[in-house]
Amino acid sequence: MGTFGVAITVPEPFGSALQAHRADFGDPLAEAIPPHVTLLPPTVVPTAEVARFEEHLSRLAAEVAPFLMRLAGTGTFRPVSPVVFVQVSRGIPECELLESAIRSGPVERDLEFNYHPHVTVAHHLDDAALDVAFASLGDFACEFEVGGVDLYEHGLDGVWRVVRTFPLRGYAAAHRSGSASLSRDGH
Repeated sequence: MGTFGVAITVPEPFGSALQAHRADFGDPLAEAIPPHVTLLPPTVVPTAEVARFEEHLSRLAAEVAPFLMRLAGTGTFRPVSPVVFVQVSRGIPECELLESAIRSGPVERDLEFNYHPHVTVAHHLDDAALDVAFASLGDFACEFEVGGVDLYEHGLDGVWRVVRTFPLRGYAAAHRSGSASLSRDGH
């Protein structure tokens, strides 16, 4: 049994820049969690189900075309949750599609909050530190192609590591025409 998550990892050089900012804000998890957009939050997966879950992710990735993601500006979940994040401003429908399809497979997961794609840059810090994070990255922006989704495992040392990447291999023409959709079982 292990704890897994699925995410879009923010590529270089943007990932390192956001990770450095998170560390500068005083977030103790900056070195343990690479900058990412969550598609499946931390979920316990029985060892016997991991291979089946990986097959599910592989099938889903085969149906989804690579897409552009733009991160721009900051947002916060305060006062509900002490989080400051960089906003996803392009790629939201694709993230929502992937998130829903991933949770509909062999590993089902109810969410505590409605899904909102974002990149956390400060979490569980005092209000002053969260205010600094919010203001400091207000003008942050980058754009990159999402070419795959990553399966992360939470290590015994508390660090999240990519254990497998699933390349997106769907047809871009179908995606551009607005017909990007997946069936609930990933087929």
